[in-house]
This record gives sequence, structure tokens and C-alpha cells, in this order.
Amino acid sequence: MDPLRSFGFLLKDVSRLSSLNFEREAAAMNLKLTIAQCKILIWLQGHEGISQARLAEYTGTDPMTLVRVLDRMEGDGWLERRPDPTDRRARRLYLKPAAEPVIVEIWRIADRARAAALAGLGAAERSQLVSLLQRVHDNLLTLLPDAGEGQHPCPPPLAEEPVSAPAKTAARAPIAKKVSS
Repeated sequence: MDPLRSFGFLLKDVSRLSSLNFEREAAAMNLKLTIAQCKILIWLQGHEGISQARLAEYTGTDPMTLVRVLDRMEGDGWLERRPDPTDRRARRLYLKPAAEPVIVEIWRIADRARAAALAGLGAAERSQLVSLLQRVHDNLLTLLPDAGEGQHPCPPPLAEEPVSAPAKTAARAPIAKKVSS
């Protein structure tokens, strides 16, 4: 059988296994967040001011589920909702300083999970893998109905090196607050 025929299935399964690997690493490091909360915080880190509707779309989260998760995260002091200056029905999302150490911990776990997933690949192979996937991603983006609007729904690609904490948060405290539902 032609391996290209199973391309989409392989991508989906790699995504599923990658999520499971992240969850395993998070549990081992006692991070008491759901994968949805992690996705939301990371998306907000790169896209502060995004609307709740766009965030739901980009994270693949049901809008009503997203509202409940955001309510809890807002209650924990990690984000705030502000009125949209151009649409009084919409809310824009912004991180608060209390989210910074949580995000640093998420990236630390993501770095470990990524290292495990890419074990056995050299630096050049890792770079090529990311480059090729980015090209496929870009191809697929151009096929979206609103591709001409210049909207790119994904954060910029990460550097090849693991993401390190900003200097002011280099000392990481364990996240003890239980937030998962």
C-alpha cells in the first residue's frame, strides 16, 4: 500500500500520541491542568487580545466549554476578559502576570515531551521535519475559504531549541494549585 494514502491518518495519530505523551509528562511533573487549559494559555501567550470566538475555533474547543474553562482561569487570576472596542458583544482575552509561571511550567513539560517524541532524530532531521510540516501546514492554510484575508491562525513556529523561561521567571516553583475539572 502506498504510504502517502495514510498520510492524514498518520498525522492524526501522531497528534493523538503527542497529546498523550504531554499528558504523561504533565502528570509526572504534577501539573494539575487539563490539556485544554494548557492550549488556551499557550495560545494566549502568542495571541493576546484574541476574541473568545477565535480562540475556540483555533483550539478546537466547543465555545460553551471554552467559556467554562475561561471562567475558572479568570477566577484563578490567570487571564482577564476585556470588551472588544469594535464589537460590544465580543470579549478580548489577555494574560495576567499570575499566568507567567504556569506558562513557563507548561513549556518546560512540552520541551520534555518533544524531546521524547523526537528521540533518535538528529538536529538536521528535526529541522527538516518541522520545515516540511510547516510547508504542508501553509499549503493547507491557503485552501481555507478565508485564506485571502491574511489571517494566520497558528502561532509562529517555535525555535528549534527548547523554549527557556524569561530571565525574571527562571526560578520555577511547582504549580500546586489544582485547576482541572
